[in-house]
Amino acid sequence: MRRREFITLVGGASAWPFAARAQQPDRMRRIGLLMGPSEDDRTAQLQTSVLRNGLSELGWTERRNIEFHYRWAGGDPVRARTYAAELVRLMPDVIIASSTMCLRAVRNAISTISTVFLVVGDPVGQGFVSSLAHPGGNITGFTAFEFEIAGKWLEIIKEVAPDIRRVVFVFDPQTTSHNAEKFAQSSASIARSRGVDLIVSPTRDAAELERVIADAASEMNSGVIVMPDAFTIANRGLIISLMARYRLPAIYPYKYFADEGGLMSYGHTYDELFRRGAVYVDRILKGEKPADLPVQNPTKFELILNRKTAKTLGLTIPDKLLVSADEVIE
Repeated sequence: MRRREFITLVGGASAWPFAARAQQPDRMRRIGLLMGPSEDDRTAQLQTSVLRNGLSELGWTERRNIEFHYRWAGGDPVRARTYAAELVRLMPDVIIASSTMCLRAVRNAISTISTVFLVVGDPVGQGFVSSLAHPGGNITGFTAFEFEIAGKWLEIIKEVAPDIRRVVFVFDPQTTSHNAEKFAQSSASIARSRGVDLIVSPTRDAAELERVIADAASEMNSGVIVMPDAFTIANRGLIISLMARYRLPAIYPYKYFADEGGLMSYGHTYDELFRRGAVYVDRILKGEKPADLPVQNPTKFELILNRKTAKTLGLTIPDKLLVSADEVIE
C-alpha cells in the first residue's frame, strides 16, 4: 500500500537532543486533559496512551514528576464547559484540549493557563490564535483538516458510488458550525463539476441524527460526508449503524470509523497529533511560552477502505482506488 505524506507550512515537531530529554526535576507537574469522546472510547484511551508514552520518553514519569487529570466530554458541549471549569480550578501547569469543542470551553474558562490543542480546525479563523507562525497568548497546538480536503472526500465517494447526485454533510452545529460551512463552500466547485448537490445538515442529538440520515436516504443516489467534530466522533457507532440500516455510502474523517464498519475514511493519522503534542507539553514544562511555539498542521494522511462494507452496500471499489489505499479491510 502507498502512504502519502504532506509537509506542512511550519513543519513537524522537531526531535529534542538527548541531553534535553534527560530526567526531569522531581517537582510534580499537573497536566489537565479535556477529551471530546467518552471515557469508555477505546480509541481515545489509546490516543492518551500515545501522549503519556511520548512524555515518558522525554523524562516525565507518572506519580514521580507528572500527574494527569482527565475529563471526558462525551461529545457534549455543556459537559465540556463544566469539565473545563473543573480543570481550571486544579490550576494545572498545562491543559490539553482535544477538539474545537474542548478548546472553546477551556478558552472561555481561563486566559492564563498554557494550553495545547489537538485536532482543531481553522484556529486562526475561529479566533483561538493570532496566526499559525505566531499564535500569541497562552494557546498553541496542532490543527486538524484544511477545508480543501472536503473536495477530496467528495471525489473519493464519487469514485466508489458514481451514481451519487446528492451529498449530505452531517455535523453538530454546537461544536463545528464554523467549520462545516467552510468545508461545504470549499467543495462547491467540485460538486458542480460532478453534478452533485451539497446539503449541510446539522444534528444536535441522536434523534436528530437519525432524522437527518433517514431524510438523506429518502432520495435516491444520496451519499454522506461525516464531518470531524466531537459529536460525530463520540457517536460514531450510531452513525455507522444508521448508514448500514439505510444503505447509504459515506466517507469519514478518521481510520477508526472504517475499522468499526464505516465504508471508508480519508484523513490525517490522529495518533500522530498526540505524539507531537507530547513534545509541545514538554517544551512548555521546560519554560517555553505557547506564544512562541508555532501551530502545526498534520503531516500524514491515509485512505482506508472497508471492502466488506462495500460488498454489503452492493458497491464495487475501483481497482485504482484499492491500489492507492493505505489499508483495505476485507
